[in-house]
Amino acid sequence: MVNADERRFEVLRAIVADYVSNHEPVASKAIVDRHNLGVSSATVRNDMASLEEDGYIMQPHTSAGRIPTDKGYRLFVDRLSEAKPLSTAERRAIGTFLEGAVDLDDVLRRSVRLLAQLTRQVAVVQYPTLTRSTVRHIELVLITPARLMLVMITDTGRVDQRMVDLGDVITEDTLARMRTMINSSLAGQRLTDAAVKVAELVDAAPNELRDAMIRVGSVLVESLVDHPEERLVLGGTANLTRNVADFPGSLRQVLEALEEQVVILKLLASAQDAGTVTVHIGGENEAEQMRSTSVVSIGYGGTELLGGMGVVGPTRMDYPGTIAAVRAVANYVGEILRAR
Repeated sequence: MVNADERRFEVLRAIVADYVSNHEPVASKAIVDRHNLGVSSATVRNDMASLEEDGYIMQPHTSAGRIPTDKGYRLFVDRLSEAKPLSTAERRAIGTFLEGAVDLDDVLRRSVRLLAQLTRQVAVVQYPTLTRSTVRHIELVLITPARLMLVMITDTGRVDQRMVDLGDVITEDTLARMRTMINSSLAGQRLTDAAVKVAELVDAAPNELRDAMIRVGSVLVESLVDHPEERLVLGGTANLTRNVADFPGSLRQVLEALEEQVVILKLLASAQDAGTVTVHIGGENEAEQMRSTSVVSIGYGGTELLGGMGVVGPTRMDYPGTIAAVRAVANYVGEILRAR
């Protein structure tokens, strides 16, 4: 037989499910009619009274049913035994859509579009943290005999292209020697360490390569240290405006916080482990502008955290489905970046 605490939680679960689905306060009769709890309306009313007294539900106005509070949503999320699984078709669609991406920018743009479509919320993805990235390859391409293009590719798929004016002409053989020296020294190095090694490269260059290496080295250092690490890709902002009633008097503040991005970056920074979902509900958000929202976030990258992603929406959200979608997209993005 189910004990009183478990029964009250089942009543809370029913209230959350109905309120998320219908956006209407939930009455005891509706719970009895829609959910097979095996108890009378009187028992449900008593359980609702206990839940309200403990702060898990509230009555928005007189003669109304009850709605979950932030505390009620938190208990519901903490008691989720498992995220609602995505269907085979959804998983296949995610894999196919993301695998078609041509570069890192495309992967992240596709990711936010997917998350926004799957959750019907605002999706956010942080660019990989470059201080944790490593150099995969440096390519040098002659544009003219005295000008070349430097292309840096990181292990996360970031591609940075810069032009280098050499001040003098060089041959393809000279270019090949420089390319070999640079990659032998920098490939596999973290970006911060690679910047230091550039100076060693210049010092070790033969006299006939010194001037060209100095010019290439100065541009290469800029490429290694001058990077917009704190970048976000957002998608689905219009989804918030479809549920204006969920943000009484605060929608403008939420939109401004999304535009500023600093608040969201701080929330994503709380995702310290790749694959671990974090949920901030309502008042748990430190920023006042976000107190009417919930943020479901996760780190991505596999064994090493590269960045964070997640969704922002009202506290009245489908938590099981949202958690499943965020986790699935993060897993695919991590796999794709590791394979590049």
